[in-house]
Amino acid sequence: MNELVIELTEISPRDFFGQQNEHIDLIKKYFPKLKIVARGSKIRVYGDDGLLDEFDKKFKMLTTHYQKYNKLDENSIERLLLSSEKDDLSSSESSGEVLVHGMGGRLIKAQTVNQRKLVDSVRKNDMVFAIGPAGTGKTYTGVALAVQALKEKRVKRIILTRPAVEAGENLGFLPGDLKEKLDPYMQPLYDALRDMISPEKLALYIENGTIQIAPLAFMRGRTLDHAFVILDEGQNTTHAQMKMFLTRMGKNAQFLITGDPGQIDLPRRTVSGLKEALLVLQSIEGIGIIYLDDKDVIRHKLVKKVIEAYKGIEHQG
Repeated sequence: MNELVIELTEISPRDFFGQQNEHIDLIKKYFPKLKIVARGSKIRVYGDDGLLDEFDKKFKMLTTHYQKYNKLDENSIERLLLSSEKDDLSSSESSGEVLVHGMGGRLIKAQTVNQRKLVDSVRKNDMVFAIGPAGTGKTYTGVALAVQALKEKRVKRIILTRPAVEAGENLGFLPGDLKEKLDPYMQPLYDALRDMISPEKLALYIENGTIQIAPLAFMRGRTLDHAFVILDEGQNTTHAQMKMFLTRMGKNAQFLITGDPGQIDLPRRTVSGLKEALLVLQSIEGIGIIYLDDKDVIRHKLVKKVIEAYKGIEHQG
């Protein structure tokens, strides 16, 4: 049995190992054939050479992540242990940089390999589709990219839109004026913006039209130029809606379409405009398509388990 000794330098062992060594305990689950002992700032690992080499590579990925983000949690540990070094290298160094300095000094960055690929794709293409389940950060990363583009004066405005598909409700029966009726559908977009822009500035931007948040139907007849435009929940568009939206693209425009083909709320036998667009547009140069998956989920750890459980049922169906 061979031994590998790793010493943590310029890293707090307490933060890195987690409370009561919870991070080390999680790492142990991924290397059941190795004996891993953490004491002080040293980790001693015993086992076969091949496994020790693999452990050493993964451990370096974990320390690099910690040094870059100054934190380590269960989500990032699992993500890094399940990803390959090749995955990490396939995104550019700049895609891991701070996108926006958010509220309370929060540094908003792409946190996963696929989120970094999304950042890269948006920088290379004028139109990008970001596809993946809930919680994978596709909309949040997109809003951060839009805010960055606005702050750097690469665009003059941000336009955020969603199809207002009611889950068993009809807009006509909701109380209040049109804005009050539509706000619940737009709430996730407001939430992301509030993390990145002060309340006063956000209110001013919305008032003067620098940031526009509106249902997809309001895009008809417009030409969207000098703008970063995000269509969220694209899976709930029809053929006509998606075609209408994509053809609104004007000069110096950046289009990002996000969606989860597994969460379609359209009436039965209605073809999702997103699914159709992915088939029709996949080979067009200048259009990027990025797929995110449950390894990119950065919500509560249970969200990942819920996605896994439902995936099992849906595959049976």
